[in-house]
Amino acid sequence: MAVPELTPDAFPARQPLKSRRLLRATLRWTTALVVFAVVGAGTAYGIAGMERTDVPGLGTVSDGRWVYPTLTKPPLPKGSPGPLAKENKTGTHYADLRELVLPAPQGATTDAALRGTDGWLPTKDFLAEFGEKEDREELAQKFTQYGLRHITARGWTTPDGTHSRVYLLQFDTATVVDELTGQIAPYGGPGYQLRGAADSVSDDRFPAKAQIEDVTHVVYTESKPYGAEQTRHAYLAVGDVLALVIQDRKGTAHPVPFQQTVTLQSQLLG
Repeated sequence: MAVPELTPDAFPARQPLKSRRLLRATLRWTTALVVFAVVGAGTAYGIAGMERTDVPGLGTVSDGRWVYPTLTKPPLPKGSPGPLAKENKTGTHYADLRELVLPAPQGATTDAALRGTDGWLPTKDFLAEFGEKEDREELAQKFTQYGLRHITARGWTTPDGTHSRVYLLQFDTATVVDELTGQIAPYGGPGYQLRGAADSVSDDRFPAKAQIEDVTHVVYTESKPYGAEQTRHAYLAVGDVLALVIQDRKGTAHPVPFQQTVTLQSQLLG
């Protein structure tokens, strides 16, 4: 699946986060038709009737989008509902979470350090993203308190020097994730600042068209002056999973590939 061509000035500022069910941002293509095709027990994303420049995953060099492989959701166990199905009261992701992490785009160099053991990342490796020791200790306590089950991740660096990391943290229920999101990712600025991005604030220019229905998006950007590099990051709450997407780059972290990455990861989780 893919993300439309996005420019920050093309859309109104994002409204404050209220609740997961009140956030109804609809993904619209003006010139594209998105076809969802069922392949075996899994779900593959197909594209029909589109010009190359209309396809987010196949954007031209000038628009800044990356070329991602075809995204396919892993199969659900027989009889298990999706995380956003009405009958799934706990919002459980029954599919293998390791198969729901966004793959690296074409031409990127993957980060072997984030592969973990059998695809599961130690909590301490995730906590290393946060700058203050006190924050890392407090988050570790919260994760224990809220029953963190496991973390899976992927990282890569593209030829333009953009370093991306995607983390998926799974808990017992969607209620736990909602409560934790409110503490870690409040509107206005993150509850816990990332390493090297102490001046991150809410990104009100993140377009509504890059947000997926029923997925809570809390997006931050590092404000000027941000030194040698800029960081963008977003928290996504989907059922029992809290995701963190981070991109940083020397100079300026470009908004378009960040928006693309956030949207594609949202689609895989939703």
